[in-house]
Parts: sequence; C-alpha cells; structure tokens
Amino acid sequence: MKTILDGIRVIELTEALAGPYCAMLLGDFGADVIKVERPGTGDQSRGWGPPFVGGESAYFLAANRNKRSIALNYDEPHDAKILRRLIASCDVFLSNQPSLDSLQKRGLDPQMLRAKHPRLLYCSITGYGFSGPKAGRPGYDILAQAESGLMSFTGEPEGGPMRYPIAIADMTCGMYAAMGILGALFAREKTGQGQFLDMALFDSQLTWLANAGSSYLNANAEPRRWGNAHPNIVPYQVFRASDAKHFVVGVGTEGLWKKFVAVLQAEATLGKDPRFASNPLRIEHRVELLASLQHRFDAEPRDAWLSKFANAGIPAAPINSVPEALRDAQALARGLIVKIEHPALREVRSIANPVKFSDLPVTYRLPPPMLGEHSEEILRSLGAHGS
Repeated sequence: MKTILDGIRVIELTEALAGPYCAMLLGDFGADVIKVERPGTGDQSRGWGPPFVGGESAYFLAANRNKRSIALNYDEPHDAKILRRLIASCDVFLSNQPSLDSLQKRGLDPQMLRAKHPRLLYCSITGYGFSGPKAGRPGYDILAQAESGLMSFTGEPEGGPMRYPIAIADMTCGMYAAMGILGALFAREKTGQGQFLDMALFDSQLTWLANAGSSYLNANAEPRRWGNAHPNIVPYQVFRASDAKHFVVGVGTEGLWKKFVAVLQAEATLGKDPRFASNPLRIEHRVELLASLQHRFDAEPRDAWLSKFANAGIPAAPINSVPEALRDAQALARGLIVKIEHPALREVRSIANPVKFSDLPVTYRLPPPMLGEHSEEILRSLGAHGS
C-alpha cells in the first residue's frame, strides 16, 4: 500500500518518549524507521513499569510501533561503522543526546554529518536545545512542565502546583519535531538540501501557554489556578448530578446560554437575572451562578441531563474513565484502537494515529520491536553482516 512517506528512511537514536513518539508518527506515515538501541538494555523506557506484558513494558509499547530495532554498541569501532553506514542510507536522523561534545567525539554532531550528507535532515530533540544558558543540561518532561509555567496554574484553586499526568512536554515536542521534519522534507524537494532541526522540550512546552501567555504578554494578566473551571467562560466546567456522577458542560456563546437556561427551565429566573445577562457578567458573578446551577443539577441523574443537553445542541459530555473512553462507540467507529500481531505477545493494542488522509492512509505494519529483533535483517540489507 502506498503511503505519504514511501521511500523515506529514518534512523532513530533516541529513548524515552519525545524522540520515539516522533519516529513512530513518521513510521505511521510510511517511513522505514530503524531504531538503534544499546545491546542488553535498549531504550530506557523498556524498563519503565509496571505494567509489563510478557516482559515488555506497556510504556515502551505505546510509542514504538512501525519500527525495526537493531542493537549496536556505537562506542565500539565495528558498530560505529555500521551506524555511520545506516546514517548514510537515511533521509532523517533523530538524536536526543543533549551533549554536543559527546556527539562530536562520536562523529555524530550536526555540522559533521550535514557536511558529509547535504540532503540529510538532522533532528535533535533535547531538554533545552543547543543554545542558551541551559543548553546541554539533561531534560525530562516534568522539568519542562515546571519551567514552562504550566504547573503554576494547573490544579485546584486552593491546591499546589500540579503536573499533567501524561508526559505532554515529550509528546508535544515529538509532534512539533515530526511537523518540522515533514516541512523540511517538503523544502528539500525544492532545494535539494537538508536542514538541522534543534528541538527542545522547554520550547515546545512553552507553546502550551497559548492564551494564558498572550494574556500576560499583552495585558500583564498572570494566570491562576482555576481547577476544572474556565477563566474566560462561565459555565464551562464540571458538575455533579443527583446520582453522584460527574459531567462537563460548555456554554461558550450567548445563544448557547439561552438554550441552556431553557433546558434548566430557568428562563424566568436565571434568564432574567441581570447578573448573568452576558458572559463578562457571569464571570463577575461566577460563585453565585455556579451554586445555583449545581443546586439544579442535584435534581436529576447525569444521563438525563446529558440527554436534554444533546437534544438542545448544548456541548456536554460524561467524564469517562480510561476503560470507558477506549470502549466509547465513537472511538471504535473511528478506528482509534490499533491491533498488531506481535511475535512474543500475540497481539499489541495501541492508540491510533489521529491523522486521516483520504488517499494515502496511515498504516500499521510492524509491532513495537523486541530489542535487536531486526539486527540481522538490517545488516544483510547493508551488506554489513560480518564486516
């Protein structure tokens, strides 16, 4: 089956999540991704558990489909030569080594490799990039979440700073890196030249400030913790129904507010109250309004409210558990759970790539590899076996 990245080879020399996630996205688009791992240990995320499935880390399984694995000790001359031959055969080289000195000692720094291979796209993914006062420092997702300011306004109003439970800095950097690589591949078609992409977790996570960052930069307004509420829209948050089940509702326009009041049969009360006549006024009188709404929601179970909101065209949803989300009819209808045969586990399931091309679809060809599973195959293709 033809794919978007047919004929593109990626050599991935990364571990943990940001780099592997980027490489997996490119693999989903059809690139031939070769994951280079240290013999015996491999990608550090292979040891991140529990849970383990048949000795394989569920964490590793989440970000490594559509790849082949070769085990190389590239500090040893023979394996270093093989790595150089792999790089010579590729279009994209992914690295997450933060030390430029270490890369230079191994002959893997951007300047040296791009001089040898002018068409190469070299993408570095590190904590802080190769410039600035923090360049070269090791980086993890939690550091980027902390230093980007995001944790300072995440959590309940009276609580402390809160880390988002999924590694969003890693995943965001991986997505931006994949986006940058696709753009650089497109540019190479016109110029014939590769590029160096200096990607950093800190940089990528800073983009999550979005409107909060704009509010400070342009209005000197510093964000604070709102918990599940929205600083600029009311009501737009979590509520509890009579059966103690929670749901969310988002009333983002004045038209929706009128429909919302009608569903609550509160046109003569909330609908006529001058304190709630516009969104800015509802924000000003947030406490009084939310107390009144919660009192009304205490009268009926969650599904009854969700049905009424759906019939009125008001955005609302249940708060699903992870099992409920993965079994959701919408997730199943959209093909968002991928099943791939695995040599040791029989089958591996993962979350699908959300990009849906009409003509050259995303493909799921290979399960997350066993450590060094494809070493012999890759060496044969290079003519490097026994050399």
